[in-house]
Amino acid sequence: MPLPAPDVPASQRLALDCRTLLDHRIGKGVCGCCGALRPRYKRLVDNIFPEDPEDGLVKANMEKLTFYALSAPEKLDRIGAYLSERLSRDVARHRYGYVCIAMEALDQLLMACHCQSINLFVESFLKMVRKLLESDKPNLQILGTNSFVKFANIEEDTPSYHRSYDFFVSRFSEMCHSSYEDPDIRTKIRMAGIKGLQGVVRKTVNDELQANIWDPQHMDKIVPSLLFNLQSGERTESRSPSPLQASEKEKESPVELTERCFRELLGRAAYGNIKNAVTPVLMHLDNHSLWEGKTFAVRCFKIIMYSIQSQHSHLVIQQLLGHLDANSKNSATVRAGIVEVLLEAAAIAASGSVGPTVLEVFNTLLRQLRLSVDYELTGSYDGSVNIGTKIIKAHEERQLQEAVIRTIGSFANTLPTYQRSEVMLFIMGKIPVPGVHPALPSTGSGPEGTRMIQVMLLKSLVQVTAGFQTTNMLTALPSSFLEPLLSFSLTEDPEIRLLVLQILLSLIDRHDNTPKFSNISIISDISVLKLKVDKCSRQDNLFMKKHGQQLYRHIYLGCKEQSSGRQHYETLFALLGLLSVELANEEVVVDLIRLALALQDLALSTDEAMPVFNRCAVHALAAAYLNLICQLTTVPAFCQHIHEVIEVRQKESPYLLPEDVFIDNPKLPSSLEKVEGEVLFLQSKITEVLGGSGYNTDRLATPYVPQYTDEDRLSKRKSIGETISLQVEVESRNSPEKEERTPAEEITFETLKNAIVDSVGMEEQERERRRQVVEKFQKAPFEEIAAHCGARATLLQSKLNQIFEITIRPPPSPSGTISSGYGQSQSRSVPIYEMKFPDLCVY
Repeated sequence: MPLPAPDVPASQRLALDCRTLLDHRIGKGVCGCCGALRPRYKRLVDNIFPEDPEDGLVKANMEKLTFYALSAPEKLDRIGAYLSERLSRDVARHRYGYVCIAMEALDQLLMACHCQSINLFVESFLKMVRKLLESDKPNLQILGTNSFVKFANIEEDTPSYHRSYDFFVSRFSEMCHSSYEDPDIRTKIRMAGIKGLQGVVRKTVNDELQANIWDPQHMDKIVPSLLFNLQSGERTESRSPSPLQASEKEKESPVELTERCFRELLGRAAYGNIKNAVTPVLMHLDNHSLWEGKTFAVRCFKIIMYSIQSQHSHLVIQQLLGHLDANSKNSATVRAGIVEVLLEAAAIAASGSVGPTVLEVFNTLLRQLRLSVDYELTGSYDGSVNIGTKIIKAHEERQLQEAVIRTIGSFANTLPTYQRSEVMLFIMGKIPVPGVHPALPSTGSGPEGTRMIQVMLLKSLVQVTAGFQTTNMLTALPSSFLEPLLSFSLTEDPEIRLLVLQILLSLIDRHDNTPKFSNISIISDISVLKLKVDKCSRQDNLFMKKHGQQLYRHIYLGCKEQSSGRQHYETLFALLGLLSVELANEEVVVDLIRLALALQDLALSTDEAMPVFNRCAVHALAAAYLNLICQLTTVPAFCQHIHEVIEVRQKESPYLLPEDVFIDNPKLPSSLEKVEGEVLFLQSKITEVLGGSGYNTDRLATPYVPQYTDEDRLSKRKSIGETISLQVEVESRNSPEKEERTPAEEITFETLKNAIVDSVGMEEQERERRRQVVEKFQKAPFEEIAAHCGARATLLQSKLNQIFEITIRPPPSPSGTISSGYGQSQSRSVPIYEMKFPDLCVY
C-alpha cells in the first residue's frame, strides 16, 4: 500500500485507504454505495450510462473511460468485470437499453485497447456475449452476435492459450436453424448465426494456439448449418470463383451471405483440412436425399471447386470417387447424381491434373459402369440384405451409364496428350474379349452383359478420343492400342463396328475436318468444304507405312459386312476422306485409289452374297470418294474420267450415286445384274492418266487384294481353344499311363528337306522357279507378297509341328534301363557328368 503524502489531511488519507481496500471488493460492502469511496474506474463506468437509456451512450464520459483504460491498462480486467456485472443485472431486470449501452462501451474499449492485459478483458467480454446469446430474446441474440463479429475482426497482439469457442460454434449453428414464427425475425436470427460462424472461423483459423476449427466435431456443425441456409433460398446458378460485388438487396439475403461465408471457409482450408470440410457436405447430401435432384449438389460442389486452392482440386475429386464406391449398391439416381457432380468438378479442375492417381479415377468410373450393366441385366444388387429388395429400373441405369461415359470424357479432356494416350490403353485393356481375357471376373450377365460392357467401354473411348490431337501419331497411338481396336471393327455387331469407326475418326482428325465429310455426296467443287490440308510429316509417313495396310483392309471388310447400314458407310467415307487430307502422301493416294476400285469390284462380285442396298451403297461410296480424291490430286484427265462416269450414272443409273442411296427411302432396283460399261470406273484408264502425272503405274495397275491370311485378333481368339486342346493331346500322349508309344523314326537331313519342300524338281525347273520368284518380288504388290509369305510360314509351322511330334521322347531316367509296369524297357539315360554339352551352354 503506497504511503500517503505528508500534506494530505488525516480525514482524506483515511478515505483513500478505504477506497484502496474496497477496490478489491468490487463494490461489495457497506461503503459500496458511497460515490466518494467508489474506485475511479467504477465511477467512470457508471458515468457512461445516462439516466434515460434512450439518450444512448454518454460520449464525453466514454472518451474519459477510454483514456483511463489506455493510461492504466492493468485496470482493463476490472473494467470488463464491472461492465459484465452491470450487464448481467440489466438483463435480469429487462433493462435492455442499458444492455445495449454496455455492449457498445465494450466494443469501443476492444477497438481501442491492444495491450498485453487485454486477454482478461476479452474473457469478460465473451462472458457477456455468451449471456446475450443464451437469452431467448432475438434482439439480444443479434446484439451479442454483432459484438462477437466486431471482436472477431480484431487482430490481437497477444496469443490466448485457454480461450474456447465451442459454445459459440454450437450456439451460432443453432441460430442458423432458427424456426422462429415471425419470418422476418427468423431471417435475422439465421443471418446472425451465419455471421457468427464466419466470425468464429476468422478468429480461429489462423491462430495455431486455438482449438482446431477444422476438427470434425466443429465442421459437422458449421458446414450443415451453412448448407441448410444455402438450400433454403431460390437463386441463380453459382458464380465463378471471384463473384462480382453483390447489391445491397443481395447482401440482406441469407443465401448470399451463406455462400460468401462458405467460400471464405473453403478458401482458408489447407491441404490437410480439405477432407474434413468436404465430408460433412457429402453426409448432408446423403441424409437429405439431395443427390437425386442433382441441382443443389452440383451447385455445392461448384462453390467448393471454385473456392479451394486449385492445387487441392484432386482431393475433392478423390473424395467424390470414394463416395461413389461407397454408394455402389445405392439407387441409380443417387449414383447418377454423384457422377454428375464429378462431371462438373472435372470441368472446373481443368486447369490442373486430376491428381497423381489418374488411372485410379478411370478405374473407379469403369468399375461403376460394369456394375451398372450387371444391375441392369440381373435386376439385383448382388442379393444385398438391405438394398437388394429395391426394384432396379433399367432406364435409370442407362441414364447412369451415359453420365459415367460423359464424366470419363470430361476427365480425359483435362489431361495432356501423353496421359490421354495412357488412359486410352487402360480402357482398351478393360474391354472384355472372349477367349483372350478368361481371367475377367464373371459378371453373371452372360454374353449380353459382355456385349453391353464392350459397347459402354467403346463409347467411353469415343469420349476420351474426342478432340485428340497429336503431332506424332506413331508414339501416341501404339500398336498395342490400334491392333485390338481394329480387331473390333470386324465383329458381327454393327453398333460396335460403328463405335470403332468413330474412334478412328477422332484419332486421325487433327484439323476438325470430320464435320465436312458428315454426308456422302458428289461435290463438283470441293473448295466449298474449306478443307484444312497440311503437308504430311515424316512421322505421319512412318505411321501409314506401319498401319496403312491394316486400315485399308478393315475399311474393305467393313464395306463387305451385310449388317452395315447408312451410318456405317457415311463413317467409312469420312474415314477415307480424313486419310486423304491428314495422312496422305503419293504412295497413300495410290493405295486409296486402288482401294476404291477394289470396293467397286466387291460390289460387282457375284461370289459375295451382299444385299442390293449394300452393293449400291458400296458403288455410291466409291463414286463419292473417287470424286473427292481426283480433285485433291488436281490431275485434269483423272477428274475428267471420274466426272464422265458420274454423269453417265446420273442419267442411266442414279442408284449408284449417294444422292439416291443414302436417303431415308432409297430408290433401289430389284437386282444389279447389268452394271457394266460406261457406268464403271476403269482401272486401266485411271492408271493411264495418273501415270502421265508421275504416279507409280505398276502399283496402280495392280488390283488391291486384302490380306486375308493375316490373322486378326478375332481369328486368333478362335484358335486359342485349339491350342489348348493340342497341348492337352500332347500331354496325354506323354503321360506314363499311355500304353502304346509312337515308334521312333530316324531323322536325317533328307527327312527335314522333304518335310519343308513339297517336291524337288530337275535343275531347269529349279532355275525357272527362282526366276519367277525374283520377278514376283520385283513386280507384285506388297500385300500379295505378304500373303504368300504368310501362307509359306503357316505351311512350315505345320511341318515343324509334325517333326516335333515325331521326336517326342519320355524324360530320361537317372537310374538307367528299367522295366516299366507294362513289360516295356526304357533306355538308360547318360549321367549328367558324362553328358557332352555345347560350348555355348557351358559357363
